[in-house]
Amino acid sequence: MRLTVHFEPPADGTASDGGPVTVGWLLSDPRGSVIYGPPARVRGVDRGTPPPAKSAARCPAILGLESRLFEIKCPFDLALDYVRDDFGRPAVRDRLGSAASLRPDRIDELIHWVEEDEWRSPERPTLQLAMPYIFVADEPVYLSQWAPMFHYRAEPLPGLMLSGRFPINVWPRPLMWGFEWHDTTAPLILHRGEPLFYVQFETTPQHRAIQLVEAERTPELDEYLVMIEGVVSYVGQTFSLFKTAEARRPARLLKPRQR
Repeated sequence: MRLTVHFEPPADGTASDGGPVTVGWLLSDPRGSVIYGPPARVRGVDRGTPPPAKSAARCPAILGLESRLFEIKCPFDLALDYVRDDFGRPAVRDRLGSAASLRPDRIDELIHWVEEDEWRSPERPTLQLAMPYIFVADEPVYLSQWAPMFHYRAEPLPGLMLSGRFPINVWPRPLMWGFEWHDTTAPLILHRGEPLFYVQFETTPQHRAIQLVEAERTPELDEYLVMIEGVVSYVGQTFSLFKTAEARRPARLLKPRQR
């Protein structure tokens, strides 16, 4: 699957350097992978008719931002209450009960609690929802992960999604959906099929096109992923390892998948 986004050329009219940048995506775990859809272009509201010239739907600043965003949809339905377990540790209770689509043991596998002394505020529990998406490139590309700001939710989240930015040519890793729970009296409700988060890719120069392709999980990529996996448990500032990782990476990690 290939998806190409054409960015606007720079104002001085110079040609883009090097053509499109190829970014690959793949899933880290094949189990249940059929529920995880491919990243999709973020698109504005379709009016069915051409919008007026002064409409926000034709604003070049808005369109320029949308053209750089891809959305990851939520793969399941969740309705969780924040609780403390019998040992006083942060936990969740599935308010859907027997109607829930996920078994309790699967929820426990998906949710990782940040240690309480690492929360940004002692009143705001922080969790991470494991997602199997990995993005990789063979030239400098930064990925930024954002809350889906163009998606209106009738039920606002009871907290904030935690965003981040890192180089996928050096540090390809499964993404997490980080969540800081501000109102712990309100449930965390997620709906399958709704945007869970956006990813944005930064290139050099910035106006270059992004060609998004499904990637093969090659032995070279597997070996590299193992090399950088779990280092956060040993080193506090993983960004300090970027130069070492880059020096050890193969020249090519991205191989487009042939179907």
